[in-house]
Amino acid sequence: MKASLYLVLATLFWSGNFVVGQAAVASMSPLDLTFWRWTFAAVPLLLLAHFVEMPDWRAVLRRWPVLLLLSVLGMSGYTLLLYGALGLTSAVNAALITAANPALIVVLAIVLLGERTTRLGWLGICLGLLGVLLVLSRGELQRVFGLSINTGELMMVGAVIVWGCYTIIARRLDVPVISATAVQVAIASVTLAPFALALNVRLPATPAEGWSLAYIVVFPSLGAYLFWNLALKTTPPGTAGNYLNLIVVFTALITVTLGTPLTLVQIVGGVMVIAGVLLTGMKVRAKPPVRAASTLGS
Repeated sequence: MKASLYLVLATLFWSGNFVVGQAAVASMSPLDLTFWRWTFAAVPLLLLAHFVEMPDWRAVLRRWPVLLLLSVLGMSGYTLLLYGALGLTSAVNAALITAANPALIVVLAIVLLGERTTRLGWLGICLGLLGVLLVLSRGELQRVFGLSINTGELMMVGAVIVWGCYTIIARRLDVPVISATAVQVAIASVTLAPFALALNVRLPATPAEGWSLAYIVVFPSLGAYLFWNLALKTTPPGTAGNYLNLIVVFTALITVTLGTPLTLVQIVGGVMVIAGVLLTGMKVRAKPPVRAASTLGS
């Protein structure tokens, strides 16, 4: 019961990142948010890893080449694309596109790793893809073929692809999850610093910006990772992965609560995406998901 609560809280915090991030990018750049998010989260995450997992830091740092690659993909690339997309599309659409991530990871595993799936799994992949296309085209699928899709939604598709590649690489990383995440965050802060200096990255200038950044640092960057990994101590990763579907639900609920109604296309597309993910999750369990792939990075 406690593990379920942890998983719900983690997905709720990640959902808030979509809504708060969308509000924040109205006045702050994606680089502002990404750089300060990881800079302020780095030390607390390293301390969290040290006291929760007590890793052999020398052994962890010996994996620096792959940790650097993962940081560039998952911490810098994904996050920059996410916040860039949120400046051009709605939080609900971004969350719906992200919900297709598990199906994309299955496809990448089939293509890159030679893994197999069942007919039911392929049905789920196709259903989820159709749901995403429905959202991207706003119910007019001919827009997909006419390439008249919102730039922000295309950026979100790019973010999902980047995260899929991140997950495929991370699933074979033999480093404790929080420690791997903490090192990647620290690397992201360092590698983004030259760009931050060159492009005059600024700290929040208003109370609204400050509170937005504080939420992003404390809840999706620290709290969500802590709760997620505490839950994984007693919950199979595959079971925990199903809770990620709550991100779409929570994002939609938060959006509606704040006064933005959902469209019929978003509702239908969301149901299709979630159903597709559930069908995909019913495929072969021969290779259970590795915990390193469970760090959502939203």
